[in-house]
Amino acid sequence: MDAPTREYVERYLPEDAVITAARARGVELGCVPIGSGGGAALRFLAAALQAKAVVEIGTGAGVGALYLLSGMPAAGVLTSIDVEPEHQRAARVAFAEAGIAVSRTRLIMGQALEVLPRLTDGAYDLVFVDAAKAEYPKYLAEGVRLLRPGGVIAFDNVLWHGRVVDPAHRDPDTTAMRDVARAVREDDRLVPVILPLGDGLLVAAKVA
Repeated sequence: MDAPTREYVERYLPEDAVITAARARGVELGCVPIGSGGGAALRFLAAALQAKAVVEIGTGAGVGALYLLSGMPAAGVLTSIDVEPEHQRAARVAFAEAGIAVSRTRLIMGQALEVLPRLTDGAYDLVFVDAAKAEYPKYLAEGVRLLRPGGVIAFDNVLWHGRVVDPAHRDPDTTAMRDVARAVREDDRLVPVILPLGDGLLVAAKVA
């Protein structure tokens, strides 16, 4: 995809002032949010699934959550996990600015791999992962367990700035991106696709 086409795709749906402000806070905090194209895909998935129960691994400053919540039904609840309290404080500011009811979000502070085992098997429609890259393969195992049949798991940054396709890059984060992409592709329970949005969005539906 050439640069003008990519720019057109990423800017196809303009972001509102609330998301723009949340994105700026995320950059200030050092938690780079999902891009606008990936965010639009999250909103689409939440709407297509009529997702009433969603798990987000990595709250950041709330950009991904705003997109997810905007696609979910009014009664839908987003559970978002992050280890950094300042990230969740920023997300709460974004939710308030967007007029999102407090009852629609459940923010849990802690290590995701310690929190996820406490969540109920098969109870969620959508799981979105945008957290510690080296832990992506472990998030996959937990995420698939949480999904109902027909549910979807999505991973941001799976192209990892182009490093994934270059075998010369063997750092832990790049290796983890390759590992999770391979594991999703080889899992008979999942039907996957990589969407070339932003830094790459790996999406997979659970069929069993």
